[in-house]
Amino acid sequence: MLSKRINHNDFFMKFLILPEMKVLLIITSLILFNFAEANAQKEVKMLRLGNSSYDKGNFKDAEINYRKALDFKNDYYKGLFNLGDALYQQKKYDEAGATFQKIATTEGMDKYVVAKSYHNLGNSLLQQKKYQESIDAYKKSLKINPSDMDTKYNLEYAKKKLIQQQQQQQQQQNQQQQQQNQQQQQNKDQQDKQQQQQQNQISKEDAERMLNALRNQEKQTLEKLKKEEEKGNNQKPVKDW
Repeated sequence: MLSKRINHNDFFMKFLILPEMKVLLIITSLILFNFAEANAQKEVKMLRLGNSSYDKGNFKDAEINYRKALDFKNDYYKGLFNLGDALYQQKKYDEAGATFQKIATTEGMDKYVVAKSYHNLGNSLLQQKKYQESIDAYKKSLKINPSDMDTKYNLEYAKKKLIQQQQQQQQQQNQQQQQQNQQQQQNKDQQDKQQQQQQNQISKEDAERMLNALRNQEKQTLEKLKKEEEKGNNQKPVKDW
């Protein structure tokens, strides 16, 4: 039976290259690990600075530091959550809501974090007077954590505000309709007045024409009488012998 020969050169090259590759992989892993560890430390540092600014009421600086923390790991929910809080405190409700929405819809997120995110999303929408949207957010939060009393309270409050908003909108629509009706009536009255003035103007003109016609007729009659008188005066008298 023939056996396969071993190329000794290839054999030794394998053993020479393999350790070098292992060393390279180990070095690369260490570099990446150290880089990740350094970024993690920077991230934690920025988060702590953000929390310190937040606790002092300096929400703008807190926002800046939280954003810096996200530069190192932009999917870290704590950084996002705290950023949303800082934006909310600055009354940047639209941006805050978008941040909480991002957390709530992230796959694999802890369910209680999702519940809190929907709660804060509801608050952000509530501040923008988007009552129906806030109600939907609170319901999603309670679906996950039905025992949250704060969310229950906010949900009922949002429902009341929605009813008030709808009533106000109905009143505004009624007022607008009433104003439109009044404007239409004023326009109609104005048109009727103009038509009446035109009719009065026509009647006045007709009366003046009739008066002028009578005057002309009277003048013609007087002139005719005058001519007849002159004609009678010019006749010679007949002598009665």
